[in-house]
Amino acid sequence: MFYNNSVTALETLKYLTSQMHLEPAEDAGCPQLSPKHQDDIHISHAMLPNGRQIKLLKSLLTSACERNCYYCPFRAGRDFRRATFKPEDFAQTFMALHQAGAVEGLFISSGILNGGIATQDKLIAAAEILRKKYQFKGYIHLKIMPGAERAQVEAAMRLADRVSVNLEAPNTLRLEKLAPRKQFLEELLQPLRWIEEIRRSQPSRLGWNGRWPSSVTQFVVGAVGENDLELLQTTTYLYQQLRLRRAYYSRFSPIRDTPFENQPAESQLRENRLYQASFLLRDYGFNLEDMPFDATGNLPRHADPKKAWADMHLANHPLEINRSSREELLRIPGIGPKSVDAILKARRSTKLNDLDDLRKIGVNPSRAAPYILLDGRRPAYQSQLF
Repeated sequence: MFYNNSVTALETLKYLTSQMHLEPAEDAGCPQLSPKHQDDIHISHAMLPNGRQIKLLKSLLTSACERNCYYCPFRAGRDFRRATFKPEDFAQTFMALHQAGAVEGLFISSGILNGGIATQDKLIAAAEILRKKYQFKGYIHLKIMPGAERAQVEAAMRLADRVSVNLEAPNTLRLEKLAPRKQFLEELLQPLRWIEEIRRSQPSRLGWNGRWPSSVTQFVVGAVGENDLELLQTTTYLYQQLRLRRAYYSRFSPIRDTPFENQPAESQLRENRLYQASFLLRDYGFNLEDMPFDATGNLPRHADPKKAWADMHLANHPLEINRSSREELLRIPGIGPKSVDAILKARRSTKLNDLDDLRKIGVNPSRAAPYILLDGRRPAYQSQLF
């Protein structure tokens, strides 16, 4: 373990942030700030749950780890330089960056050292010092460690704006191949269940700033042969039963000196399709049976899943914009919740007759045109645009 008084706090932080691009939470939809130099501290442009963008420091408390996850750069026994912060030193270093205007919020995770319970205690201590000693009121995303106790989960929820547990795999069988020393149900899924139980059973005023934090998870995609159906089955359960705010999908990329170093990287396109399907399940009223899986249980790569569904169901049976329900309108490619709101509002006072009428209310009809009727007629559009 690499920690001594001769190493400055900022140098330690460089080691602890160097691999945090592997944690995509809050980054989707916003480009990361890549370090100008290899030794720079990695700071991300992040989008918060309320849509505000901030500069987010993503860091570990320690990169030492006793687990041997086959894909992970921090796995036990891997030969690379480790670093560790004590909770007080970490909080002090973060506040110095915050007061200098370099960062506005914090995502903090950790390698597992001396067990998940001891590691969780240190993460909670760091957040507690920030909140109580330094009176930090900004955004904190706090990771829940495998094996954390229920009381620790509740303590973290009283300090954080968001908490997360990385399931990594969609089920027990896949996790055994990916991270053999982790237990899917007992160590990973159970804390997510506790989070929802606490939110439902205790008043929200007990949470940080008068509300309980949102919860998210992350999957590693493409390392152990799981298909998209497996990933989205688990995602659906998390959305419907545990009110998960978001599932993140991190495509596998091989790392030197790990058991998976010679495996091929997963494609960016597969990751993108999983995100698109996940949003359809969460925000658009789609269910798992609507997903256009192929015979292998995977989504098509040639088209996003909403368009693939529309090609099968709407191309020959277009929807009338002036009469379709909110749920039906959300099925049309290129039309999202804000566009639906605009259409429903306009319909109260006028009839939408052509594509220009849609444009006037702020709806871009370029993707929707092949799947809709306007006052009973298919709109004219240029097929070469599609």
